[in-house]
Amino acid sequence: METIQKKTLGERIVAAANAFGLPRMIIAGFLLVLFIAAPLVGVNFFTQITNTINRFSWNAVLVLAMVPMIHSGCGLNFGLPLGIISGLLGATLSIQFGFTGPMSFVMAVLIATPFAVIFGTGYGWLLNRIKGGEMMIATYVGFSSVSFMCMMWLLIPYTHPQMVWGYSGKGLRTTISLEGFYDKVLANFLKIEIGNLSIPVGTLLVFAFLAFLMWAFLHTKTGTAMTAVGSNPTFAKAAGVNVDKMRMLSVVMSTWLAAIGILIYEQGFGFIQLYMAPFNMALPAVSAILIGGASVNKASITNVIIGTFLFQGIVTMTPTVMNSMIQMDMSEVIRVIASNGMILYALTRKTEAAK
Repeated sequence: METIQKKTLGERIVAAANAFGLPRMIIAGFLLVLFIAAPLVGVNFFTQITNTINRFSWNAVLVLAMVPMIHSGCGLNFGLPLGIISGLLGATLSIQFGFTGPMSFVMAVLIATPFAVIFGTGYGWLLNRIKGGEMMIATYVGFSSVSFMCMMWLLIPYTHPQMVWGYSGKGLRTTISLEGFYDKVLANFLKIEIGNLSIPVGTLLVFAFLAFLMWAFLHTKTGTAMTAVGSNPTFAKAAGVNVDKMRMLSVVMSTWLAAIGILIYEQGFGFIQLYMAPFNMALPAVSAILIGGASVNKASITNVIIGTFLFQGIVTMTPTVMNSMIQMDMSEVIRVIASNGMILYALTRKTEAAK
């Protein structure tokens, strides 16, 4: 009887390991080794935990933005910069209109929302025209929108002295400080500090709230219809679901979440970065959700949480620990190798999942 129970327990462990996935186990194991090695090489353990949690809180909503488009069958949102631009417009216009403190963040969200709806509707209309090639077209949409806005940041008549170039009084600066505006407005809300450990509770609560709303939406009638469109559009159409409408709704939702995500990222980072800064921001978000266990047509909130933590944990811990081990400042080189290595793995995995 004991042998049967042990075998059953072993089978459960194997099943759980298979469900979690060998690649994620390896990445999680490597991250655990880095956390263990950190104090051994002179790196403050709690400081690194704080940095990992902070980076998770900044990026989690951008990764969450992938979920609705994956569920509707539009694939991975490589056009994420379109939503990011909506957020940047909301941020800069909020400052331009004279809002300060927490109110500047609220107004940034409100101003970014109509931009996200308009851009998302146009983006969704385009993706409905080219079913089957969404991810390739989305990449060009993202890249071209960033390049177009490089001109618009110079041409839009902003006048706020903290944003425009001082020598000419025209065009926005590359980097704009959020000091006096919404710098760490969420991170400092209900923040827990214990020695070197700091937890941005406010930012995590906002992510948890948005994640819950996404989970709840996916369990509504509309959310179920959206999932059906992604799983089997022919069946969904036969059941009376408007396929194009569901796909467009998912794109608008994804674009809006990206707009909110960049605002959350900025308040934690403390700066607004314009021009080419959003160019490659889709790749870490795509990689994180794939590392978390999602595929091109299936994703969950759990995939978002696991993937974001693993990706940001590796990117945060690897340069610091390796620098301390080799006693050389190669943090940027190591960060690029680690982040691009995980991106390469994730995109390769995406191709396998698509088969």
